Amino acid sequence: MKKVFLAVLLVLAAVAAAQAAQTVRLGVTGSVYDDMWAPAKALLAKEGIELEVVQFTDYVTPNRALDDGDIDLNGFQHQIYFKDELDNRGYKLTNIANTFVVPLNLYSVKIRGVDEIKDGDVIAIPNDPTNGGRAIKVLAGAGLIKLREGAGFNPTKDDIAEYVVKITIEELAANMIPSALPDITAGIINDTYALDYGLKAEDAVFKDTSLDQREYWNLLAARTADLADPAKVELYGKVVKAYQSPETRNLLEKELQGGFFLPVGWDEDLLAPFKK
Repeated sequence: MKKVFLAVLLVLAAVAAAQAAQTVRLGVTGSVYDDMWAPAKALLAKEGIELEVVQFTDYVTPNRALDDGDIDLNGFQHQIYFKDELDNRGYKLTNIANTFVVPLNLYSVKIRGVDEIKDGDVIAIPNDPTNGGRAIKVLAGAGLIKLREGAGFNPTKDDIAEYVVKITIEELAANMIPSALPDITAGIINDTYALDYGLKAEDAVFKDTSLDQREYWNLLAARTADLADPAKVELYGKVVKAYQSPETRNLLEKELQGGFFLPVGWDEDLLAPFKK
């Protein structure tokens, strides 16, 4: 009996150790996410879950890594970029939570406002289709260009009907625009790259006004196949709950570049259809 009892204890200990060793690998782009996910990481640790934040240097690799199973989740992109990736690359991924929305602002180290932009000036925008389209709308909102009637939600340079100011629009990789600022007049820069370069929301020479558009809400993504596993749905639900916590909200609104990252859509349970 003692041997049986000991064997049971060993099995229970092994199960407990396996549960304690649960690890979730989360792909992100930019050091700001280390701070952003710190409250969730601490909350999850109390439940025996290790959240490992995996850094990527571009916007292309994290979805590929998730689809390949190299990471468990990623949280770096807005909905329109995510949809474009699924449509064009065939990834089988699912949005499991809303995280935040951020402006796509215009920055410069040479001017203080768009009224200083003149003919011949170079403005850089991201060269990926979704952020590029949003950037084109930012330029239109700033009064630098006018879009043709009937331009779609995600316009391109071909949709520009008029250059109110005869600027040159240069398309660059999003992560290269901050370092290009000394050589151009201004650039539209994604949030994480702006922060990594030391820029703040209040430094913008023109602020994005499209924050109410759901397509620009950021999200947390998982492999669709994983959502057929109740254990993973439960685990990912804990990650979502830990992120969408008062601790994270306080960080976003008061400590982490207040006004740059805005919590949004936290009242929606996107995992509900997968819970059994």
